Parts: sequence; structure tokens; C-alpha cells
Amino acid sequence: MNKVALPKKMHVDTQSRPSPHSEYDISPPHSPNGEQRNSFSCQSAANKRWKYFRRILKYKQMDFQYALWQMLYLFISPQKVYRNFSYRKQSKNQWARDDPAFLVLLSSCLIITSIVYAVILGMSFLGFIRFALWSVFIDCIGVGVVVATVAWLVANSYFLVSPSAGDRVEWGYCFDVHLNAFFPLLVILHGIGAILYVLLGTGGLISRCIGNTLLLISFSYYVYITFLGYDSLPILRKTKVLLFPFTILGILYILSFILRWDLATIFHLYNHVKGHS
Repeated sequence: MNKVALPKKMHVDTQSRPSPHSEYDISPPHSPNGEQRNSFSCQSAANKRWKYFRRILKYKQMDFQYALWQMLYLFISPQKVYRNFSYRKQSKNQWARDDPAFLVLLSSCLIITSIVYAVILGMSFLGFIRFALWSVFIDCIGVGVVVATVAWLVANSYFLVSPSAGDRVEWGYCFDVHLNAFFPLLVILHGIGAILYVLLGTGGLISRCIGNTLLLISFSYYVYITFLGYDSLPILRKTKVLLFPFTILGILYILSFILRWDLATIFHLYNHVKGHS
């Protein structure tokens, strides 16, 4: 009697698909195939920047929920934020953000704090407009362009593990690192600083203690988050040198009490110039 061949069991791929919000739950998405990698690598840096800024006008294409998540974790656990940058490298073959939602929210925060300072400093409407535009386009974006350009040149010139391998740090990523580091500084100086405005800039001991300490904490956040940004890149080495500004900040903080520097006075004077110049 002939045996009847039974059909073989079909193999079912039980591998789960990545969550659509894999960047939230810190689970890495699948790497793109070779064709996808080639298509991403063909995009020039200028083309990527153009697409990035063009999306600012497309509100519905921006993921504000994820941007808010990043802002929260920049205070709670900034390492998780940069871990998601590495997942973006795997999925889209670029370290830098391709969604301007973070920049839009950061600019919105600056405008809100500008309203608070306009009330505190008694600015006119034109003074408020000038203060807000200065805060967004000079303090945040303008300084960011300069810092990102210097960091981009230094990182690619001195910090690459293997310069001959062709790996390069993206300018857009350097700008993102600045934005990440700028947000805690904004919250501390423009947010908490506005609440404690009456106590700051008076020249007394309390003013020096509160004002100088707020400046120390805010710039320490900036230095630390900047360090994490470059330390998370596997193509860079000797990034611990970026922690050196902590030494300078500590020395300046001690000197500010010895020499009775009220640094908050300088900060208030700068805000006054922005709104009344």
C-alpha cells in the first residue's frame, strides 16, 4: 500500500513587527534592507535640511507627542533620548532628526516665556515682539548654528575613531544636540528665573546664591547633555574631554562668591537690552 505524503507544515514567521511607536518604548526597530540604505545615503545633507525645514509648514506631519516625550526625558533620563537617535540611524540611516516638532515646541516655549518677561519688564508690544524674535532666532537658533558648526568641525577633525572609514558626524545631529541641551537651560533660566525674578539681580547675598546657582545648574545641564550626545556616537572617541567645562563652571561659581559677582544682574541686563534696545 502506497504511503500518502503529508504536506509539510508551513513555516510561520513569529517575529513580531516593531511597534509604530518603538522610539517611545525604547525597543529598536528592524534595520532597513540594502536598497533602503542606499536610497537614504544618496540624499545630500542640503536636501535633508531642506526637507526638515519644509516640514515646519506641515503641522499634521509633525509628531508633537514624541517631541514632548523627549523634552520630559531630557530631565529624567537623557540617555534614553540619545538611544532613540541610534534607532533612527538604524531605520533611516541618519542620526539627525527629520521631524522639526522639537524645534517648533522649543520655539513655542521661548515665546511663552517672552510673554512673561514682557509683563515683568513692562515692555511695549513691539518690545515683546523684539524680545521673542531675539530669543528664538538669536539665543536659540543663531547660537545653535555657531555651536553646531564648531562642534561639527572639531568632531570630524579630532574625535573620529577611524577617519579613513568614511564615517562623519552630521551637522544636523550637532544642531540637535544643541537643541537638546538648550531646553533644560531654557526651563531653568527663563522659567524658574522668571518666577524668582524679584529675588534676583538685587546684588545681595540671597540674590547671588540663587542667581549664581541657577546659572551653574543650567549650564551644567547644557554641558552634560552635550557630552551625552557625542559620547553616544560609536564613531567618536575621547569624548570625555567635553566634560572639562565642568571644571571651569566650578571655578567661576566659587569665584563669584569670593569676588561678590551677582551674575543674575548680567542676565537681567541682557534681557532688558533685548526688550528695550
